[in-house]
Amino acid sequence: MKTIMSLLSIFMMAALLAVSSLVYANEPPVTDTTESIAKAKNKPAIRGGIVFRAYCVLCHGERADGKARASKLYGTVDLNVNNGRDYIEKNIRYGGKAVGRSDVMPSWQEELSEEQINDVVEYVSIVKDQIARGEVVYKTNCILCHGVKADGKGRASVLFDPPPANLTLSDKNDEYKKMIITLGGKQWDDPK
Repeated sequence: MKTIMSLLSIFMMAALLAVSSLVYANEPPVTDTTESIAKAKNKPAIRGGIVFRAYCVLCHGERADGKARASKLYGTVDLNVNNGRDYIEKNIRYGGKAVGRSDVMPSWQEELSEEQINDVVEYVSIVKDQIARGEVVYKTNCILCHGVKADGKGRASVLFDPPPANLTLSDKNDEYKKMIITLGGKQWDDPK
């Protein structure tokens, strides 16, 4: 009788495991949380990148090198941002005239908050570093789908079929990755 009870218990546990695996098999993959995304994006350089793109990129360019659409409007004015942090902060806060540059650069202290000014200074200080700038670009554009850990489990990943690629497992070369970033993954029918 004891053996029959033991076998019955084992059978019941196996049945319970089988049913629970069927129930959870169709569950969406675990994704990033709102908190994990907020934490990843809550860095001055990330926030500064967002502000820079909204206010500065038109004149100063994506890399703060002065190569931008509006730079043609200013003739020979050098719009390259390449000086130290104090200089950059003063230029943003008070305008170009305050640092001996063109008065075309307006003062932003009435438009931007203290935090935004400090964040832009932080971003501009790292913008020429490809890896640091890449982190900013990723965390402002890609994190929602590809996730904080680049594992393809971002909050929006459940909306896609096929799901976003796990970038940590990608074996693609840099040229291919540039094409995917430029044209989008759907163009290639390849999730990696």
